[in-house]
Amino acid sequence: MGGVRTALYNYLYAKQRGGDFIIRIEDTDSQRFVPGAERYIIDSLRWCGIIADEGVDAEGDIVSVASEKNPHAPYRQSERKPIYRKYAEQLIDAGYAYYAFDTPEGLTKMREEAEAKGETFIYNWQNRGSLVNSLTLPADEAARRLESEKHWTIRFKCPENRVVKMHDLIRGDIEINSSEVDDKVLWKAADELPTYHLANIVDDHLMEITQVIRGEEWLPSLPLHYMLYEAFGWQETQPEFAHLSLLLKPNGKGKLSKRDGDQLGFPVFPLKWVAEDGSVTRSYKDDGYYPEAFVNMLALLGWNPGTEQEIFTMDELISQFSLDRVIKSGARFNPEKAKWFNEQYLRKQSTLSLVRQFREATGTHLSGFTDEYVGKVCELVRERVHFVNELWDQSSFFFEAPASYDSTAVAKFWNDSTDKSVVPALAEYICTILPFEKEEIEARIPEWVASHSAPDDKKALGRVMNTLRLFIVGASNGPSIVDIILLIGKEEFLKRVNDAVSRLA
Repeated sequence: MGGVRTALYNYLYAKQRGGDFIIRIEDTDSQRFVPGAERYIIDSLRWCGIIADEGVDAEGDIVSVASEKNPHAPYRQSERKPIYRKYAEQLIDAGYAYYAFDTPEGLTKMREEAEAKGETFIYNWQNRGSLVNSLTLPADEAARRLESEKHWTIRFKCPENRVVKMHDLIRGDIEINSSEVDDKVLWKAADELPTYHLANIVDDHLMEITQVIRGEEWLPSLPLHYMLYEAFGWQETQPEFAHLSLLLKPNGKGKLSKRDGDQLGFPVFPLKWVAEDGSVTRSYKDDGYYPEAFVNMLALLGWNPGTEQEIFTMDELISQFSLDRVIKSGARFNPEKAKWFNEQYLRKQSTLSLVRQFREATGTHLSGFTDEYVGKVCELVRERVHFVNELWDQSSFFFEAPASYDSTAVAKFWNDSTDKSVVPALAEYICTILPFEKEEIEARIPEWVASHSAPDDKKALGRVMNTLRLFIVGASNGPSIVDIILLIGKEEFLKRVNDAVSRLA
């Protein structure tokens, strides 16, 4: 959800300003590569209607060859590998970076030793002069290690005690002292790939990116990125940055996670994802959400239009979206509100569209009924459900007689104190009412029940009508009893009542 929201805000911002929205696959962290993730990302965004101007072709595949439509290809950073080493070396030549030969084991040991003292190990100006790098080694020794070793890196040489002034489109002006920033790794010899920091700065520059809207977790990296733009001399073309707040758990305490969804029974993934261990995630699509409802809900998780409007088409979101109305604090996710959004979109469906969706959701259950009949059922129950796949639960009795009866309702309404001749007699009477129309039937039933009950029995009407509902529905739920009778017809109505009396006897 968080990733989709970030993409959505980028998309809305770009479309509103006549810009281009670019999808770039940032796959330079070989340790975290997940097979199938790229396809999943693209399919998820396309399901949401978030279509890239660059980076993805009509089939949703990443473009590897530059074209008029995709001038900045390739869009997988792993396919741009030769580009980054050159820029990393450029920083070394200019004195903004250096080679570091510390082993992973050695760094782990230093971190553990610092933690044992209650301290935090930071690789920066304070200690780089005593570590194994090209700043401390003789030139010939550094050159030898570059040729013979496989695990060296290129680190940024962060300056000491300098105030870095930045601006965020959401959070405003920010300042931080460079002494608090560590010398981040920019490029790794082990896999000949850059880290996020170098790859994104280089690619944003080469792809002429003007705005970057990303998650709050990247805010601590902003000083480094500002200093990298300066080191390259690209300040004039540096993009503007905006950092979105986190999506929070329903209780507002902490970042929303897959575990929250598993524990509380709601999806956090747009589409189904099969993990490496074989487990399958719940998804908004499989749970029956309309993509438009999902997008509408996400847009309002962290942004508000400044009005009471809550339902937006994509075009309306594009026209009204603005970063100055994106909140700085975390946005609490409300699962019930998410259902409400889907309910609103379900209510907006045309009857014919809803009939088609209902048939797809129920398989052969509706095969013997006309679209007209199914449409009338949908109109009676659509406001009782959040999802299309709930329509059957609310309307199955329109298509088949109840196979059983709710025991609680039977005990309450069909007990020893009930005059068991009244209900079947009422059913026979209802079928004689003319005109056989809703208003006439609803007006005549109370009169008939009153005339066939004790004068002081004030609960007679409720008891009789609930029993009648139990006989034709099988439970104490459903739309108007008269609406049900009119739709299933006199013959089916009488049959259900007589069958119930016989079975419950």
